[in-house]
Amino acid sequence: GGGGGDNNSNNDDSKKSGLWKGWEDRVAYDPEFPFKVLMEQVIGVGASVVGDMSSRPNWGLNELDFVLSTLVVGSILNFVVMFTLAPTAAAAVSSGGNIVGKLLSDHFLKSWGAPGGNMFEAGAFSLGKRLLNFGYKAVVFAGIGFAAGILGTSLTNGLLLLRKQLDPNFKLQNEPPNIIYNAGTWGLHMGLSSNLRYQVLGATDLVLVKVMPITAFRIYQAVIRALNNVLGGISFVTLARILGVQKTGTSEPAAVASSSTAAGGQESKKAK
Repeated sequence: GGGGGDNNSNNDDSKKSGLWKGWEDRVAYDPEFPFKVLMEQVIGVGASVVGDMSSRPNWGLNELDFVLSTLVVGSILNFVVMFTLAPTAAAAVSSGGNIVGKLLSDHFLKSWGAPGGNMFEAGAFSLGKRLLNFGYKAVVFAGIGFAAGILGTSLTNGLLLLRKQLDPNFKLQNEPPNIIYNAGTWGLHMGLSSNLRYQVLGATDLVLVKVMPITAFRIYQAVIRALNNVLGGISFVTLARILGVQKTGTSEPAAVASSSTAAGGQESKKAK
């Protein structure tokens, strides 16, 4: 009877795959992983929006459509980044699963002898293997960022257009961002800025969780992830401004007003 029970247990384990199996592997390696995800989604996303708004004129109150896009895309990306960077307890490289699952997991990195979670993961890895991890994650994050950027920007633009149709008096405050360009900016931001910040955070967490009291560690988690996301929000807005993918509706009138003022000043001088 006991043998049959073991077989059933093994069959149940073999049926687990995809996101749920990956979640269990990460929790087995790091019991604090669920708390980190919670902090990232609740405090982290909120802090990201604060960082986004703080770097815009008038605290983003004239650019709430852009802020909404950041909220939608950021919620998706924060979970994906944490999930893909977290080390797993599985020692062997799984040979099952589809190609997308393998790309998003540590399948190829482990098969190449590189760290599977983050580049600072404990182990006798050479500098080249650790850099391989960073480069691979950069490509994966850029792809995820691009896809989430298309989804989030399309959703935001669609909601604004729907409101405009329902309310003829409603006027868009800003020019809707180009979906492809905005998504590309998200991809670049994810591959470089987010990748580096979360790599460092992941490595620091694994060290501190072993030496800090659990309550102190959780307080640290809340604070550091809030600050990290504020920095992320600021860096994204800065990049978007540099690349010119988010154009405010007030920038052109301001420029016109400035030109008019200057012209008025010149005419005044001539009159004198």
